[in-house]
Amino acid sequence: MNQTDNVTLCVDIKMNPVSDVLMAICIMVLVLGITFHSLTAWPIVQQICSKNILAVYLFGLSVSDMLYILTMPSWIYYYHNDHKWTLDRDICKLTGFFYYSNMYISIYLLCCISIDRCLMVTFPLRVKAFRHYRNAWLICGLIYVLVMSIHSVILKLDTSPAQPQQQPQQQHCYETYPMTVPVALLNFLRVSAGFLLPLLILTVCYCQILCKVQKSVSVDEHSKRKIKLLSVGVIAIFSICFTPYHILLLAREIYITF
Repeated sequence: MNQTDNVTLCVDIKMNPVSDVLMAICIMVLVLGITFHSLTAWPIVQQICSKNILAVYLFGLSVSDMLYILTMPSWIYYYHNDHKWTLDRDICKLTGFFYYSNMYISIYLLCCISIDRCLMVTFPLRVKAFRHYRNAWLICGLIYVLVMSIHSVILKLDTSPAQPQQQPQQQHCYETYPMTVPVALLNFLRVSAGFLLPLLILTVCYCQILCKVQKSVSVDEHSKRKIKLLSVGVIAIFSICFTPYHILLLAREIYITF
């Protein structure tokens, strides 16, 4: 009898490997993210005090990344419960809002850094006319306002985490099926303007940098090789980090729209 009970108990244990993998990724992002930004915060602040324009973009990127990382505990809790959201619905909305908006804020700030580097390499004299410390802060502020405004619209249109008839233990967070047409169209905007356009900008910028460096006689071969590896690495990391999510998002949009 005891043996039968033990077998029954073993069979009743439900393990979702997808939830376990996602939870492990979130824990890794949380630990590594906090560690990395704790180590880089003070050097960035020092550069800002020195009126370094690049440091302004790095500071904006760091703040955005930290807001993104601080959503990880909620996702860890969610995946630990096997994609069941038992917390307040407003917490889900805020978690999703800061998660997605800060992901795209980071993407656009990476574009700003790439454009800034490209202009400094290709047009070092002409770019000084409008490359000012105050303008960098203004650009960062505009990116934050624009991206968060767009995602506030998506937040209002999205009916997740659950339909009203769902039981609390069945509720999901930002996993609405089927996706509504307005949300699908806004997500198409996120894929095109939030991923494909930035990827194009990064590719063009680093190709321009490579062409300029390759033609320069003042840069030795070792430095040219390092710049080439850095350029390819940035584009590769960007693609690896953001392509899978946007492919899935685009697939859902095409399914809903057509």
